[in-house]
Amino acid sequence: MIKYFKIFFVSIMLISCSYNNEVVSMNEVNGTWDKKKELLFTMNIEDTSTPKNIIFVVRNNNDYPYSNLFLITYLKAENEKNFKIDTLNYIMAKPNGEWLGKGFGETKEILFQYKNQYKFPKKGKYIIGVKQGMRTNSLVGIEDLGVKLENSTQP
Repeated sequence: MIKYFKIFFVSIMLISCSYNNEVVSMNEVNGTWDKKKELLFTMNIEDTSTPKNIIFVVRNNNDYPYSNLFLITYLKAENEKNFKIDTLNYIMAKPNGEWLGKGFGETKEILFQYKNQYKFPKKGKYIIGVKQGMRTNSLVGIEDLGVKLENSTQP
């Protein structure tokens, strides 16, 4: 009986680890994000055949004074010189001020789609750079910003 339990437990662990097939990388902002500070995320891509979803993970607290968040971002291969810059606007709160993210207490976490079913053109290191694009030089209330990379499950 114990032998079957061990096999079942190991099988569940392997399935749960490989099912998500995701990587999350976080950078601390510590409550104040200077307009000039660029957050960098480096990813090593080995599988170019499977499309990926690239998702921003934002953790904010009640000090955040806005209902949206502008991000200025890019995705490029490590040694690439020419790349496209994106300006993104994400909604963080309902019209009544209630945060859209999940979490207990003052800190909420919300996920924002950046690239959906993105196929990396070649293997290697890629960099995502992110700056805050709000009209203030010092943005308060953002605790962490991260990038989640997951295999796309859509055909």
